[in-house]
Amino acid sequence: MAPGDEQGTSEPAAHLVWAKGGVATVLRVDDDAIVLRSSTPAPPGARLEAVLTGTSTVVKIKSHGSHKEADGSFTLKGRLIDATRELRDRLSLLAPAARP
Repeated sequence: MAPGDEQGTSEPAAHLVWAKGGVATVLRVDDDAIVLRSSTPAPPGARLEAVLTGTSTVVKIKSHGSHKEADGSFTLKGRLIDATRELRDRLSLLAPAARP
């Protein structure tokens, strides 16, 4: 997944940068539940840490598991840990359904 869109492709920009390497894009947020498209997988129960792109805001997630997609990326489901209402709202706005 490319962090940018310099070539005019339809690849969305990454929203999160994983602390252990890789990136993710927010697909859906429902209260503390989150679904991401990630460049790396995570097993159920894994505690993940990322930084919101362009900020120093740390996002912590407990993985419920991931599923490999045909394009080689992973759909990752999890739960936000210690997320404020402001952070949940901010992540919700990044989801495709929330965009105008």
